[in-house]
Amino acid sequence: MYSLFFRHVLTRFDPEFAHHAAMAVIRVVGARPFSWAVRAITAPTPEQQVHALGLTFPSAFGVAAGFDKNAVGVRGLDALGFGHVEIGTVTAIPQDGNPKPRLFRLVPDRAVINRMGFNNEGADAAARRLRKLRRHAPRAVIGVNIGKSRVVEVEDAVADYVASASKLAPLADYLAVNVSSPNTPGLRGLQAVETLAPLLRAVREAAGSTPLLVKIAPDLPDDEIEAIARLAVDEGLAGIIAHNTTIARDGLRTDAAVVEAAGAGGLSGAPLKERSLEVLAVVKAAVPADFCVIAVGGVETAEDVQRRLDAGATLVQGYTAFLYQGPLWARQINRGLRAITPGAGRARPEASAGA
Repeated sequence: MYSLFFRHVLTRFDPEFAHHAAMAVIRVVGARPFSWAVRAITAPTPEQQVHALGLTFPSAFGVAAGFDKNAVGVRGLDALGFGHVEIGTVTAIPQDGNPKPRLFRLVPDRAVINRMGFNNEGADAAARRLRKLRRHAPRAVIGVNIGKSRVVEVEDAVADYVASASKLAPLADYLAVNVSSPNTPGLRGLQAVETLAPLLRAVREAAGSTPLLVKIAPDLPDDEIEAIARLAVDEGLAGIIAHNTTIARDGLRTDAAVVEAAGAGGLSGAPLKERSLEVLAVVKAAVPADFCVIAVGGVETAEDVQRRLDAGATLVQGYTAFLYQGPLWARQINRGLRAITPGAGRARPEASAGA
């Protein structure tokens, strides 16, 4: 039913408008008594809990950064069955992001191109909302993804990240450093080990006891991914998020003219399925067995989630398929995992929270 609604109704609307409309509904879902009723049919079973980063996640499957940039839908997303919510990307300075239009559906590929540009209300606004969430939604596991403010020069990026980390780490269950979005000029250059090392070191100090992870791009050569993975271990990070959107456009089914008209930006969705598994394999080969690795990219079904768990992922995130599968997507994933293997999602061994 949702697929018909999507094809015949939602696709008539601008994707960003449709997203804001969906977020309004999600916010209602998160309010009592609606959240109680929804959670009764969506909540993962206790057997699906995962222990990682010193935390207990209700399930292995969470929603990736980018969906809830300003921490306004956490309670609703939690009620819909996601095991955690990663908010952001949040920047120290509020910013509008790139000019519109900046979000494009590739329906034949079940994919999206975005060049949002870290549009968000800033670290202070996110901190205010997180304080309120901690009072009213203590069960939700909340990660905070931080990025560089656009107006800040790359050479001043460390101080900019530290400013966000200082405000948000005390309120986050974990903190993720985003150096891999293709939509902020100069950002991906921070993935070079010689520039990434001092950045991670400074943010880790600012984060204190909050587990710190780094989010990488899928477009890096495998040897550079391996080098970043080893750096994360050496710097005492808690884990790696693999991975962000891609700038590649290979093998798409969507008409080439439509893809070209969409222009620059990060591609996400089903086309990333295989590359996400390749990146996961490279990362896992470079880190200790108990190091936390969060797999992202091309996740649509419970089978996709299970493949990543079987390949060594500690947790799995999704986003783009939410737009195509509808509000009960997390419920479908959690139920599907139980059907694949009775007792699937049982608590996995504690993943390292970093030294």
